[in-house]
Amino acid sequence: TLRAQAHEFTNKLHTVAGLVELGEYNEVIRYITLASQAHEQLICEVTSRIADPALGALLIAKASLAAEQNVELRIAPDAAMEPLDETLAADLVTAVGNLVDNPLDALGPGDWVEVGARTSHGEITVTVRDSGEGVAPDMIDEVFTLGFTTKSGDGHRGLGLAMARLLCARRGGTIDVQGSVFTVRLPLAIGSTA
Repeated sequence: TLRAQAHEFTNKLHTVAGLVELGEYNEVIRYITLASQAHEQLICEVTSRIADPALGALLIAKASLAAEQNVELRIAPDAAMEPLDETLAADLVTAVGNLVDNPLDALGPGDWVEVGARTSHGEITVTVRDSGEGVAPDMIDEVFTLGFTTKSGDGHRGLGLAMARLLCARRGGTIDVQGSVFTVRLPLAIGSTA
């Protein structure tokens, strides 16, 4: 994620340098203003809906990774989440991070990923949906199996969804998928019932 942020920042600096070289000083000011406003809008959108600092920080960082791939990462309009205890927040960051990474690996320019989060009735519900084709019904159980992947590459694949399912089970919660919508439900306290 830091590499993506550095890459995105470098591209912006190159754009500014090119505009200065061309003598387009008014365009430099406009470009910097727009870039700054877009970043501040994202931060405001996340912090106004996601009160937990760990999950908010993760989503802001993942937005940079998405932007590098020309994929839009957005927060669901009805997202409303309270701050969480540190242990639950850490587990949620692990689960959500994996759920966001998967579509970012598969999607391309013009696509989107949307994250929703709500706390109510003693549990937190997080949904991650995207504009992709989703998981075929006959593969739903398989995608959560350790080592299962549809991606090619190094041997570090097929861990994220399996880890997210184990984490949810350990906390007494659930993770499921329907098409391109993954839903995580975790009790706010271990041993509580929703």
